[in-house]
Amino acid sequence: MKGYRLKLLVQPRDGVAPLLSAIKSAKKNIDILIFRMDWKELETALKVASRQGIAVRALIAHTNRGGESRLRSLETRFLEAGITVGRTADDLIRYHGKMMIIDRRTLLLLSFNFVHIDIDHSRGFGIVTKGGKIVQEALKLFESDLNRKTYTSGLNAFVVSPANARKQLSAFIKQARKQLLIYDPKIADRQILRLLADHAKAGLDVKIIGSTAAKNANLPVAPLSSMRLHTRTIIRDGSQAFVGSQSLRQAELDLRREIGIIVRDQKVVNALVATFEEDWASTGFDEAHDAAKTSAAAESPKPTAKVTRALAKEMPPLKTAFKKAIKQAVAKAGKDALGNSELKSTVKHAVKTAVREAVEEMGREAR
Repeated sequence: MKGYRLKLLVQPRDGVAPLLSAIKSAKKNIDILIFRMDWKELETALKVASRQGIAVRALIAHTNRGGESRLRSLETRFLEAGITVGRTADDLIRYHGKMMIIDRRTLLLLSFNFVHIDIDHSRGFGIVTKGGKIVQEALKLFESDLNRKTYTSGLNAFVVSPANARKQLSAFIKQARKQLLIYDPKIADRQILRLLADHAKAGLDVKIIGSTAAKNANLPVAPLSSMRLHTRTIIRDGSQAFVGSQSLRQAELDLRREIGIIVRDQKVVNALVATFEEDWASTGFDEAHDAAKTSAAAESPKPTAKVTRALAKEMPPLKTAFKKAIKQAVAKAGKDALGNSELKSTVKHAVKTAVREAVEEMGREAR
């Protein structure tokens, strides 16, 4: 995508304004893929565009969690406004992509839905591009899904599940040489987790905002505490980035329609890095990690197996300490007290003291 004209949308900072502006800028065509929509201004803008003679096509997901009735109601309202409505097939378990194409020249590829909670209250990103090849590939996907035909990937930078997502995202992660900064609500794919763990073990700077299905001591993971996390984004070596709708989970890579894009525009990547660093700082992970290291360093070191074995070897000389302690106790109690309980108590105390002092001395020498 080098040389393409790109713009980064950052939510909740940018809000709904760029989406409304894109719709209002249309001269001939608007094609929109909808998984969720509850923003009335967006719905109204699309209806107004249709009344003005712009060919609006809305491809609406056949289902989503808990909102199928809302999707069917949205279809009805769009049809009444003269919008061409299509419904995705049910061959995949979910059609979760989000994009809008204006005049077949401008693509808005989004990690967030057209809903208030995503746009106003969640970390999300969008890429706006006028790149010819990427827009044509997005149109090809839209037509395929609208007409329920098989989509075949034709561009590596356009990442579509299940067509090429596993291959492209695995390669994208494998090619990291220094750093991977990742936003993902939950990484669960075993192959991807293994790749990330191997990178971290090899010394790469890997940070994950979100969560993972399996904990790994080498992988720094922290939840986003400042707001809700919705984006799926991977920034590689500060020079390339993936932004899309697919988490690194088996279902989202292999069984659902998810859409993403790989960009190399340095200005966009720099903005993503800056946002990630700000969000990472807000998690408090580094401070907590440093505090834990300081606390561990301040504690007295615990005896290792080697130290324990050394102490055991030194135990025989304690017999001398026992004999000395007993002699001192007998001398103190007197010869006539050999059978008395006072002598027993004195000897016991003397032996305990001797053993404690000997062990403490050997412990100090072993450190």
